[in-house]
Amino acid sequence: MEYLKIAEKAAREAGKIHLQNLGKVKEIEFKAKNSLVTEVDKLSEELIISIIKDSFPAHDIFAEESGKHITDSDYLWLVDPLDGTTNYAHAYPFFSVSIALEVKGIVEAGLVYDPVKDEMFTAHRGKGAYLNGASISVSPTECIDECHLCTGFVHENDQIVEENLRHFSNFIRTAQAVRRDGSAALDLCYVACGRFDGFWELGLNPWDTAAGALIVQEAGGSVSLFSGAEYSIYVKEILATNNKIQDQMKDVLSKDKK
Repeated sequence: MEYLKIAEKAAREAGKIHLQNLGKVKEIEFKAKNSLVTEVDKLSEELIISIIKDSFPAHDIFAEESGKHITDSDYLWLVDPLDGTTNYAHAYPFFSVSIALEVKGIVEAGLVYDPVKDEMFTAHRGKGAYLNGASISVSPTECIDECHLCTGFVHENDQIVEENLRHFSNFIRTAQAVRRDGSAALDLCYVACGRFDGFWELGLNPWDTAAGALIVQEAGGSVSLFSGAEYSIYVKEILATNNKIQDQMKDVLSKDKK
């Protein structure tokens, strides 16, 4: 649990930077179409890496903005210093810090921190999932027509956009409601604590999902590929549910498949 304590310290310090600069962003760069990076992303990532390295100098790090800091360690930290940068750049208060620790290829611990609401979602493999220290669990909803779902869109690839528009169209005809909030890490945590019943997205990266996927699983939910196959943070699709609607969401995702 020492790992989570250090990760929590790093996330809270990064969150202070986010709040201090919210609505004051001066520098916005485009990494790709509709993919932004701000000076706040860079500042908070540098701080997180510094805190992790101070405590675990031999560990490796894979971070969104600076890439891989790799030696040959069994320990790999996956860091997204500001998940929801587009929201942040527009002072839209839905963004987060995501930090996870992979040990010998298995994600063992992770957290997602929302500094606006001061909500810290955490999980350690086999130990359950928590929100600000209180145990959380997925929703009990069993029928997809009663479900509150969420997704996200990646814009760099037109084929992915078209595929997800098809899924979005099918889900809004099937579920009670579908949201697009703009921070995959937080969306996964919202599945874990029952605010959403399910989430799907294409085109995500390991730092987007490593912590959130573990939190969903430790909260009693399921995480897989769209087909139901075993999930890997290194595959660019994810289906996360409360377990009870897993097959129903798989069926919708298979509709009109090309």
